[in-house]
Amino acid sequence: MNRVPVDPERPAPASRSPFRGPEVASPRVERARSLSARTNGLPSLNRLAELAAQLLGTGSGQVSVIADRQRVMGGSGLAASTVGAESDASESLCLLPVETGEPVAIPDTRDDARSAGLPPVVAGAAASYLGVPLRSGGHVVGSLCVFDTAARSWTADDVRLLEQLAEPALAELELAALESTYEEDRVVWQLAVDAAGVGAFDWDLATGQLRWDERLLEVFGTDRASFGGTIDAFNALVHPGDRDRVGAALDRAIATCGGYAAEYRVTRPDGTLRWVAARGHAIAGADGTAVRVVGAAYDTTAVREGEARVARTLEAMPTAFYHLDRDWRFTYANPEARRLLGGISSDPVGHVVWELFPATVGSDFERYYRGAVESGRPRSFEAYYPPPLDGWFEVRCWPTPDGLSVYFIEVTERRVAQDVLARAAGRAELLADVTRTLTDTLEADEAVERLAQILVPRLGDWCVVTQVDGRLTDEPLVDRTWRRRLRDVGWWHVDPAKRSLVEQYAQVRIPALTNGSMVARALAGRESVVVQEGATEHILGVLEPGPATEACRELGPAAAVVVPLPGRGRTAGLLTVFRGPDRPSFAPEDLVMLSEVADRAGLALDNATLYAGQRDIAEGLQRSLLTAPPRIEHLDVVVRYEPAAEAAQVGGDWYDAFQQPAADSLTLVIGDVIGHDARAAAAMGQVRTLLRGIAVTTEGGPAEVLHRVDAALATLRVDTMATAVMARLEQAPEQRAAGSATLRWSSAGHPPPVVVVDGVARALWCGDPNPMLGLLTEASVASSRSESSVELPPGSLLLLYTDGLVERRGEVLDTGLDRLCTALAELLAEDPTTEELCDRLMARMLPGWTEDDIALVAVRLRG
Repeated sequence: MNRVPVDPERPAPASRSPFRGPEVASPRVERARSLSARTNGLPSLNRLAELAAQLLGTGSGQVSVIADRQRVMGGSGLAASTVGAESDASESLCLLPVETGEPVAIPDTRDDARSAGLPPVVAGAAASYLGVPLRSGGHVVGSLCVFDTAARSWTADDVRLLEQLAEPALAELELAALESTYEEDRVVWQLAVDAAGVGAFDWDLATGQLRWDERLLEVFGTDRASFGGTIDAFNALVHPGDRDRVGAALDRAIATCGGYAAEYRVTRPDGTLRWVAARGHAIAGADGTAVRVVGAAYDTTAVREGEARVARTLEAMPTAFYHLDRDWRFTYANPEARRLLGGISSDPVGHVVWELFPATVGSDFERYYRGAVESGRPRSFEAYYPPPLDGWFEVRCWPTPDGLSVYFIEVTERRVAQDVLARAAGRAELLADVTRTLTDTLEADEAVERLAQILVPRLGDWCVVTQVDGRLTDEPLVDRTWRRRLRDVGWWHVDPAKRSLVEQYAQVRIPALTNGSMVARALAGRESVVVQEGATEHILGVLEPGPATEACRELGPAAAVVVPLPGRGRTAGLLTVFRGPDRPSFAPEDLVMLSEVADRAGLALDNATLYAGQRDIAEGLQRSLLTAPPRIEHLDVVVRYEPAAEAAQVGGDWYDAFQQPAADSLTLVIGDVIGHDARAAAAMGQVRTLLRGIAVTTEGGPAEVLHRVDAALATLRVDTMATAVMARLEQAPEQRAAGSATLRWSSAGHPPPVVVVDGVARALWCGDPNPMLGLLTEASVASSRSESSVELPPGSLLLLYTDGLVERRGEVLDTGLDRLCTALAELLAEDPTTEELCDRLMARMLPGWTEDDIALVAVRLRG
């Protein structure tokens, strides 16, 4: 029953019915939809609803079908106005017997949890309710119910009576649906016959009368008055060339009481020619002989003309087409197909494709052809057929009711062009990878290792990259030291299991090389040396016996090439590429490609070698300016220096630690000259020397020494600026006995020292900020610098450092200081030595790539 009468102008609310689900409906929902769609407002269902209400003494009765939504099929009383309307099933009492599949009797719906709150109950239309399910085809599709505005009790007899009335209600629904189906099928059948233009015939063999319906008369272009109604009248309309064949087909059907089928031409009275297809059957009489032939016929002229047009189109088509029957036999091939396949057969019709073209067996041709037939879906692919066709073909095939149709064109030229483009793109990509990889690093060993991995397996199965140290003579074979200038620094193999063997070969190869080796010849001639076949035997013949020959024999190269890597006026290295027996030897384009790779790799390797030399010199210069810390019995003094990863790895950071015997103290300095180049390193040497000399000769405190350095820089006109912290650890006799010390320090614009006392790390800021060294002019040098002091208990740690340890791009200094203090406290909790502490701190604080050099000094007071 409905919650409220449905307003046809208002959209129905979205259903909350549990039967509303995915797009594919359940069988129950489909059955209910069918009954609902094919029956509408049956008077018999209204009468049944009224009878049920009268017999059970209620005010209303209702027949409902519930699919996604509820539809009222019949009703009386309050339900009469909702017949034919749809509503939300979840808001109706009628959903209860549909969900449970059992009768539902509710004496007072207002006190029942299942029904209280539903709109019909709230509106007072259904104070009492009794409903039984309607089952169709094994599915619950709806309900028959009665309800009243007053509460009442229901008996078992009431339930049985309503169930008995449910049977005729369901019968009425199913009968109406069946009648509707039959009518629809009849209309559809008639429409199909009309659309197809099918006419019927009946030939009485006893009387000779041949009856045609109006549609068949229309097909033959005659009328009932003109048609004689005999088999002779029919034969007169059949084209003379087809009469014997049609007559023979009719005679066979009559003789066997079997089927009749024929397609023939008809010459109509107006002179036009039409094609007609006929199907029929001879019917036997009581004695078993045929007494009549009945059947149908229809006009197939359009189909015939279409087939003729298709045939003409296929014959004139510039692309190849053929058809295979279900036995894979050629039934048709157009002229272009016969031309392309002429290398095997000028006329393939009648031959089985697998026999005429044996190379198709097991190939893409067979796989796609059979796949199309088995799946019923078209396929398209490109495949190569070997000589005598020796070409690439683009093929499209699609299944037909009687076999497989195939369209194809030769695309050999396109494939050749594509291969050329692909090889060109591959070369460009390889050269780009080589350039990018080699320019990403200035480490020679890393560069050649990357180069080896790029070339394998693109150009070879394995390779070895050799670096040449220094410049060889114009005739390197005369110089007996040429082997000592070679180092195999990179290697790779496509097979991971053989990489260790290649590494072993690279380690022992160079000492075993003779003057006749490929490597020696490539060095002497400064051009590639190629062995296209028998490379193993050739190499074994120019190697000294030993581990190298054993490794070469096990690796078994079939082809090899050695390519010089040209640098700036010298040979920077050699590239040796090997191919195994399962791979073709080197084509001319491969050798050109290797030459181009060598040109780029040689320059990159030369750059890396030059950079390494400059870096080693610069780092040696930098470290020569940084002296080792003093050894003091009651103090641990540790220094560290990490050069920048940029340029020549020189900069202006420095540290210093030295004793001042007169003051019985240890002086510590950390500083950073502005700049990151050789000029900064030179300026750092000047500032460091000035500060150290003034400190030692004056015995002044930190602030006084920095003040004097300012004056010296101004007097000597040293054009540089630097930050620095100078600190002095002083120990009176009683402090030394206790292991404590007094720290005095002064800062010239430098990050503050950090101390760790009793496991707590903190930064020591030095009062008012003081300017950097070298910033004061000669006139303002008289201004004094501030100085601070603090007592350090036994076990304390003091750390001086440069800004590269704590500063990061985009961060404020406080963030870096907090990170440093946290790291120091956590590392000291592990109780490392001072040396270990500095190493772990550097590893933890530094990023993988440092843009600034870093120096630090750590001092720990022994308890």
